[in-house]
Amino acid sequence: MPEPTKKDEMSNGEKESVAPDSSEVPMPTPEISLEVSPPPPEQPVETEGKDPQPIEVIKPVQPEPVENGSKEPEPEAVVVGAKEQVESVNSEVKEAPSPCSPPPPVWSLGEGQAPEDLDKPVDTPPLSSLLIERPQGGSITVGGDISFVAKVEAQDLLRKPTIKWFKGKWMDLASKTGKHLQLKETFDRRTKIHTFEMHIIKAKDNYAGNYRCEVTYKDKFDSCSFDLEVKELEQSQSVDIRSAFKRSSEGHEDAGDLDFSGLLKHREPKQDETPEVDVWEILKSARPDQYEKIAFEYGITDLRGLLKRLKKTKKEEKKSEAFAKKLDPAYQVDKGGKIRLVVDLADPTVELKWYKNGQEIRPTPNQRKFIFEQKGTQRIMVINNCGLNDDAAYSVAAGEEKCTTELFVKELPVKITKEIEAVKTTVNERIELACEVSEEGAQVKWCKNGVEVPTGPRSRYRVKSEGLKHWLIIDDASKEDTGTFSLMASGGTSEAKVQVELKPLKIIQDLQDMTVLLGQPLKMHCEIFPGNVPGRWYRNGQLIQSNDRINILQRAKNHRLEIVNSTIHDAGDYTFVPEGYSQSLCAKVHIVDPPRVHLESLNFPDNTVTIVAGNKLRVEIPISGEPAPRVVWMKGERVILDSGHRVRAETFSDHTSLTIDIAEKEDTGNYKIVLQNEAGEAGASIKVKVVDIPDPPEVPLVTEVGGDWCSMTWEPPIYDGGSPILGYFIERKKKQSSRWMRLNFDLNKETTFEPKKMIEGVPYEVRVFAVNAIGVSKPSEPSKAFVPLAVTSEPTMLVVDDVTDTTVTMKWRPPDTIGAAGLDGYLVEYCIEGTDDWRVTNKELTEKTKYTITGLPPEAKILVRVRAINAAGASTPRTLQHSILVKEVIEPPKIRIPRHLRQTYTRKVGEAVNLVIPFMGKPRPKVSWLKEGQTVDPTQVTIRNTDCDSIIFIRKAERKHSGMYDMKVEVENHVDTAIVDIQIVDLPGPPQCVKIDEVWGGNVALDWTPPKDNGNAAITGYTIQKADKKTMEWYTCIEHYHRTCITITELVVGNEYYFRIYSENMVGLSEGATQTKDSALIVKEGMQLKNPEYIDHDFKEPPKFTQPLINTFAIAGYNATLNCSVRANPRPKVIWMKNKIAIIDDPRYRMFSNQGVCTLEIRKPSPYDGGMYSCKAINNLGDALVECKLEVKGGFTFSELMQRGVPLHLIDKYMSETKAVEQPEK
Repeated sequence: MPEPTKKDEMSNGEKESVAPDSSEVPMPTPEISLEVSPPPPEQPVETEGKDPQPIEVIKPVQPEPVENGSKEPEPEAVVVGAKEQVESVNSEVKEAPSPCSPPPPVWSLGEGQAPEDLDKPVDTPPLSSLLIERPQGGSITVGGDISFVAKVEAQDLLRKPTIKWFKGKWMDLASKTGKHLQLKETFDRRTKIHTFEMHIIKAKDNYAGNYRCEVTYKDKFDSCSFDLEVKELEQSQSVDIRSAFKRSSEGHEDAGDLDFSGLLKHREPKQDETPEVDVWEILKSARPDQYEKIAFEYGITDLRGLLKRLKKTKKEEKKSEAFAKKLDPAYQVDKGGKIRLVVDLADPTVELKWYKNGQEIRPTPNQRKFIFEQKGTQRIMVINNCGLNDDAAYSVAAGEEKCTTELFVKELPVKITKEIEAVKTTVNERIELACEVSEEGAQVKWCKNGVEVPTGPRSRYRVKSEGLKHWLIIDDASKEDTGTFSLMASGGTSEAKVQVELKPLKIIQDLQDMTVLLGQPLKMHCEIFPGNVPGRWYRNGQLIQSNDRINILQRAKNHRLEIVNSTIHDAGDYTFVPEGYSQSLCAKVHIVDPPRVHLESLNFPDNTVTIVAGNKLRVEIPISGEPAPRVVWMKGERVILDSGHRVRAETFSDHTSLTIDIAEKEDTGNYKIVLQNEAGEAGASIKVKVVDIPDPPEVPLVTEVGGDWCSMTWEPPIYDGGSPILGYFIERKKKQSSRWMRLNFDLNKETTFEPKKMIEGVPYEVRVFAVNAIGVSKPSEPSKAFVPLAVTSEPTMLVVDDVTDTTVTMKWRPPDTIGAAGLDGYLVEYCIEGTDDWRVTNKELTEKTKYTITGLPPEAKILVRVRAINAAGASTPRTLQHSILVKEVIEPPKIRIPRHLRQTYTRKVGEAVNLVIPFMGKPRPKVSWLKEGQTVDPTQVTIRNTDCDSIIFIRKAERKHSGMYDMKVEVENHVDTAIVDIQIVDLPGPPQCVKIDEVWGGNVALDWTPPKDNGNAAITGYTIQKADKKTMEWYTCIEHYHRTCITITELVVGNEYYFRIYSENMVGLSEGATQTKDSALIVKEGMQLKNPEYIDHDFKEPPKFTQPLINTFAIAGYNATLNCSVRANPRPKVIWMKNKIAIIDDPRYRMFSNQGVCTLEIRKPSPYDGGMYSCKAINNLGDALVECKLEVKGGFTFSELMQRGVPLHLIDKYMSETKAVEQPEK
């Protein structure tokens, strides 16, 4: 665990004496030697020429552990420094307690507080119950891990509480986290509990002690203490108090871990008249149950720590071979003093090396910091001018042995030798505050009114130091610098008051009255003393702020106010007021403006105003001038007065206007405006243009007609209405109709247009509208009627069907689009490859989609194309992509047996057999049939062969037609064969030899043999019937029975029975049955009549649908019904639902229920009524549910559904389903 790295000092300058950790090392009775030689209070300790200042030591045992790859002995005892107040400085006292005297008090690390501090009050907030789970103490072995958990409930807390972990009284562990100590915080949002954990990893001996957890939240506080015990294996070790000051030699000079929690003040043992007793020897020989009594008798306060030390044994000290006298465990020197470290060697010839924090100290010629001396066997290292960086662990190595010590440098307080003097000055002057301290390079802090003065690069304050002097400099003082400045040092504080006052104001140049033209810059200037005094500008008592138009400048004594473009509002009384003074500077500003006309604000192109004829025109033109100008409006030489009836002019303070109530074509022209005032004259003119709608265009001409389009053109109108033509609107209608339809919603810029989406064969008329900026003209005269007709699209799927040495047969499919003109036929053309001479092969149109081109030269390559012809002309030709070689190609035969003929083909006697077996091959194959290796009799079986298949036909099948039929297809030397198995089946014959084997009780055993004739099919079962001899009425006992023996049971006693049996195959039952020759008599036996006990039948049952709902199609507008039947007792409650939503009080639905038959009537359904309907029956014993799908066809268009208020997503679903249903039907 990380430990603190600084020494603790008492306020009175006394060192605390510290006892070693009770759990750290074994603790036998120590031998203590004390030598006291304190320095004078104000002077550093001078140790040159005499032994270093001894301090209280427990003699350590020197083991040789290996750290960082080198052997370095590490002391195992704690060095304790003690400074006693004595009467004489030069007196030396050596004191060693005798074994008989009581041992000094011992405290464990868990105490965390010296005995002298026990009576001091501890300031802690009042306790409050924040912890719901407190950390519990525990014990671990050295190198083990342990965790402590504290939990706080956050139910009533607005934010996370603050937690701190301490070791002992004052060591905060938050800054000691690392590889050995980890702190973790978590929060459970479900339970509202904060969990705080402290993990100790790979614990060491000195981690043992008392720990404390403190939790604070606003004014609430809670804490909990717990102990950690670190155990180690039983081994013999000796006590080394210096382990509390163990330093690591890694890193910087101050690196390492120090355990100050075990440092407690050492009290001078009180002289007791009782003889001294060795408590350790008494405890070693006493029984464990007597430990507490012995501790109480001899004043031992930490029995737990004492017992831990007692468990460990002491190692025998190993005598050093290299050192006759080693370094003392610790030395102390004041800052700036000198210290001598002396060792006495057993062998003076051995090589000696000095180390500081593990780094070797090498002497240099020009360095007087470290001085090495030799006096006989003594080796001395003198450290001059000790500083804080000399506070470190020192070691000296002689051969393989090493001894170490600890040097503690005490920093003396810095005192103020010369106080700060008070300063009284004026603004903008330089201030220097000086102070002297007792030590050069001391760290001091400057404050103003108790707050530290900022001294950064951008601060107004500068700090300077030279030797013992320190200065605080303010280059440009201001009134805000008035206050109390102080310098704080570690040994005292010096204060002085600074007062900054204003200098008397002197006006060097006053403000001057000014007259400025409107729009010209305005510049005002004044000059005052002292300089660098800020001020404020006012206009008519209002504060002026700097902006994009107004600039306020100050350069030393000069103050300027600059306005880039002056306005009328800038006129007035201006005042400049220096900040901090009651005096002010005043001046007046006058703004002069000649008359002007602001036509640019109208945004009229070329100052032209356009007005539609018949509308009212009012033009307002801004004017300016000071004083207000006189305005005159003129058109030509005529003056327009403000008293005019239809045309008049009006003038106001900031604008003038021209008004024309009803615009006419004659109002077009130039209007002039003249402005006059005392400052000058100005004029301007505007143009008024009166516009109207254009005349209608000329009659359109239809130049070309297609299947559903045409091309039309027209001439622009003669008069455009005074505004350019923007475009045209086109309309069309059927000749028999009077309803015109707009064809374009965006203006057509050209004088040509192609109307589309017309119906073929229907006559149409078109007309045109002209559009300008004013509006739409009247329509033109309708064009002459025209009828759209179109040729068909090209034929599809043109392929080669057959090729011989002189002919080529082509096949194709009809065009995808035929149109209203229909299809008259096809025209087939061909040409020799490499030429463009297309020849027509059919003089007359052929209506078939297959044609054979004859008379072709053998082995020639030709190209073929086909055109579709109708009344509108020939379509685009469909051309075969590749050339055709006129030569017959041999294709080996291939029989394609249908799948159902690949297994036995079965038919009943009397049924017709018609089998079609396709095959391939060129030229036409030769087909032959054999039955069981014999030629097929043509009188029994009819065989018909074509170019691509062979047909076997039997008009009325008989059993003799059954057998294996071999088919062989030959093309020259190529042969392919196939076998067809035909089986003709008939009813089987009756069973043979039916007999009664045995009769007993009400049972009869029957036995029989299979029928002689099975009907050319396997016997699948038997049907057994019985008949009473009295009535001879036959009843079926069992059907589809597979065995040839059976036992008939439950026969009536006293009756005599006959039995008969039918055989059954895949065709059916045999026509006749075999009856038993003998009868079976069921003999009566003695019986006792027992009255049967009857139990009332429970007719209760849960709902069960005996007839479910069936998916139904309905026609929109016609009532539809859904029916189902349910059985239940007691009578169930029936609920109808649509899309799993119950139908309640809906007038479109009527529900009936009669004798278990449930009916739902849907009155005049619409497509919106389609969906999943379900009927649910419920009673006390359970429920049942059936569903069906209802689809409503036809009926409504998109607009009708919108008018009925059907949601858009349902309309979209209905339209897509309607299209999906219509496409398969087509």
